[in-house]
Amino acid sequence: MALRDSALDPSEVARARALLEPPARRDPMWPALVAATALALASVAFAAIMVLAPPVTTQHTAQGAPE
Repeated sequence: MALRDSALDPSEVARARALLEPPARRDPMWPALVAATALALASVAFAAIMVLAPPVTTQHTAQGAPE
């Protein structure tokens, strides 16, 4: 009798082993989607503020003083 000879059905043994393995843990996707959405909205808001903001003008005190 060889070592491979067994009274057990190999397909049933494989099924039992598959049932004993813990299920693969899946990470939730919603936190990443919420973070990406928040960053996208923040970047659009900052871009809109930069476009709509009035230009920065500087005036040196020496140029503005009377002569």
